[in-house]
Amino acid sequence: MNAKRNRLIREQVEDKLASLHPLKKVGIPRKGWIRAIRDALGISGTQLGKRLGCTRQWISLIENNEIDGNVTLNTMRRVAEGLDCEFVYGFVPKTSLEDTITRQIHKVAEARIKRISQTMRLEQQHLNPDEEKKMLEREVDLVMADSTNAWWQEW
Repeated sequence: MNAKRNRLIREQVEDKLASLHPLKKVGIPRKGWIRAIRDALGISGTQLGKRLGCTRQWISLIENNEIDGNVTLNTMRRVAEGLDCEFVYGFVPKTSLEDTITRQIHKVAEARIKRISQTMRLEQQHLNPDEEKKMLEREVDLVMADSTNAWWQEW
């Protein structure tokens, strides 16, 4: 039951993420988004500072922190509001969530089979490639059936 529930959750999240995929192509401006929007609107650091009830120096610090990756989400929301913008935050998976899980399960299963095969070789019980492939498929099924999601423990 957990597996079905988890798959449904993944599908729902994937649906929400679908609209974000085009954003992967949008690069961050060299001077950061705050400065890019501020310049495009023609608002000086002093003027934005007044809108936010802070100093030009604070605006400069925040712009530098954004470039360095040291700005908080709350600060980004606050500055976006001062620029009459919406701050949007999200993750865009490199592939589907399902593919990520499948790759991880295969990675764990392959590592387990590698350990088993090593032991069998030491005991001189070699598997031919077809037998090893079947063993891997069975191991993938076993890992997948684990409702505790233990496959994430073996990174």
